[in-house]
This record gives sequence, structure tokens and C-alpha cells, in this order.
Amino acid sequence: MSLFEQQLREETPRSLKALREAENACRRCDLYKHATQAVPGEGPAHAPLMLIGEQPGNDEDLDGHPFVGPAGRMLDKALQEAGIDRKDVFVTNAVKHFKHEMRGKRRLHKRPDPGEIDACRWWQHIERELVKPKLMVALGATAARSAFERVVTINKVRGKIVPVPAGGNALVTIHPSYLLRLQEQRDKQREYVRFVADLEVARDFLRMG
Repeated sequence: MSLFEQQLREETPRSLKALREAENACRRCDLYKHATQAVPGEGPAHAPLMLIGEQPGNDEDLDGHPFVGPAGRMLDKALQEAGIDRKDVFVTNAVKHFKHEMRGKRRLHKRPDPGEIDACRWWQHIERELVKPKLMVALGATAARSAFERVVTINKVRGKIVPVPAGGNALVTIHPSYLLRLQEQRDKQREYVRFVADLEVARDFLRMG
């Protein structure tokens, strides 16, 4: 048994409530120092589908819940069009604290670095142990790195059901915030349709299982 597996067995919170409390006490990296709070995953205890985002944004940091800002609203819309009820999904992030930099009075998102992603993978493994989803959907490169434990090129695996090292399967797609950054309406609509199609692959996989 590896050291990681031993720690997982000995220290793993045994419920989502205990996990939330443990994540709020996390000091595995320094991101907690400048965040309002940890933002744990949320959803049914045994959801068949787990959506993994990058990290909380400003709205999530203040609210304490995942995907409640503009990207969350974009995600909700796409899930609805794909025929997936968010109430049946466990929604979480690869990194649990908001990483940002100040620009005047605004807190602007900063991408988590590899060390922060790796440090927070501990919590994702525990979430997976507790929820036991049939499929994970990694939203963006940070989520994909966390799920696959290595750098993943989204375009090479996007929309495909792929086994992950720790067991189970994952599908990689874009993060909904990417859609918000697109300036041209034609590009935004095209990429949104592709995003919904990726979610439909996840839906069909679960229906077959």
C-alpha cells in the first residue's frame, strides 16, 4: 500500500459533511490565506455524474457554493439543453480556494499552478471515494490535469470517454468560462453547441450504463 493510499484510508472523512469541514480547515497549500473560504463540492451523495471545474471564482468564494456565478449560469443552461438535471449532478472544482490578484478593488482570477492542483487532488480523490460517480466530466485544462494526474491537451481527447488512472472514466470538455470570453457571437454560438454536444455524450454514456 502506498503512502497516499494509507493516508486516504486513515484520514478520509466518511461523509460529505465531514469533507466540507475538513476542506475548510485545509492548509495543504497557501491559497487559503487570501480566500474567504473553501468551496466544497455539492450534489447528491451518490450522483452518477461528477462535474469538475477549475477553481471557485469571486462569486463562489463569497457565496461558498460552486458554479453560482456567470460560468455557473452558462453551465446550467448547457446542462438543461443536454437533458441533464443539475440537481442530479455532483459539482465540484479541482482546487477548492479562489486564487486571484487584485486589480484596483477587483479580484481577478489567476490560474492555479501545478503544485496547487496536485495538493488539492487529495480532496478530489476523497470526493470520488464518497460519491462513486459513474462518469466525471472535466471542465477545462486544470480539471483535466487533476482527473488524469498529468497535463492533458483538450482537443486530443475532447468529447471522448477515457479511463482515468485512479479508476473510473472521464470526459474532457471546455470550461464554460471559455464561452464567456469569446467576443464574436458566431464563435460563441458554435462553441456553445459543441459544449452541449459533449454533455450529451456524457448523458448517453450514463443512460447506457
